[in-house]
Amino acid sequence: MALILILILILVVVAALVVSLLVWRQRDHQADRAEMARLIALQPADPPCFSVDMLAGLPEPARRFFTFAIAEGTPLRTVARIEMTGQFGMGDKAKPNYLRMQATQVLAAPEGFVWAMSGGSGALRLSGSDSGKWTRFWLLWGLPVARFGGNGDHRPSAFGRYVAEAVFWTPAAVLPGPNVTWAHVSQDVARMTMRHAELEQSVELTLAEDGRPLQVSFLRWSDANPEKAYRLQPFGGYLSEFRVFDGFRLPTHVEAGNMFETDAYFPFFRADVTAISFPEPDP
Repeated sequence: MALILILILILVVVAALVVSLLVWRQRDHQADRAEMARLIALQPADPPCFSVDMLAGLPEPARRFFTFAIAEGTPLRTVARIEMTGQFGMGDKAKPNYLRMQATQVLAAPEGFVWAMSGGSGALRLSGSDSGKWTRFWLLWGLPVARFGGNGDHRPSAFGRYVAEAVFWTPAAVLPGPNVTWAHVSQDVARMTMRHAELEQSVELTLAEDGRPLQVSFLRWSDANPEKAYRLQPFGGYLSEFRVFDGFRLPTHVEAGNMFETDAYFPFFRADVTAISFPEPDP
């Protein structure tokens, strides 16, 4: 009888643990959806349309980029929803351990982003999200394996990521303005700097002769190094396979990683975009 009671107690404890984890996971999904909705609500309701006159005074490489990326007359929507498939490296340069992944991202610089992904297979089934506020990943839908964010290290690291992505996926968000400036670096390189609250991030954009962006590079606040110590270190990626989405000419293949343009470069992020839209907020 005592053994039966012990077994029942164990089952009750296990069931309670499973239910708690499922509820916890659902709360993460709800947080993803709420943050995506908040960011989409920032979409300009009646945006101005692009004109080359807006580029007066910009360095020549920056003007070349914008005239390649935005067609004349395009409504300047600054919030994008991006669907992608690809590979996510869980290892290092010597042993990448790439997992197949699919993801949905809402990108709204300078306010934030949400990248919600799932991928892998078998015992390495991974899902979760990255955002301007948190990093949360789960193994096998129910085991939390990474949870952090909202601190003085995560904020600048996340800001670096989505500001760099805004340059090539939401170019209307990086047109010159009170918090966005452009500087000439060389014949084919321009530097964009975005400021938001206490954050500031510069990104260098390397261009082809026709204005097509070939790569982005910047110093990112990161602990992806052997010492696991937060510091500014090279990050960047290569852009290719451009397509037109609602007047914007955007890359649909992106490879990016830490220690960009060094011997230690590891492209842990390989994405193939399947769709980009510029959603309207719910009425």
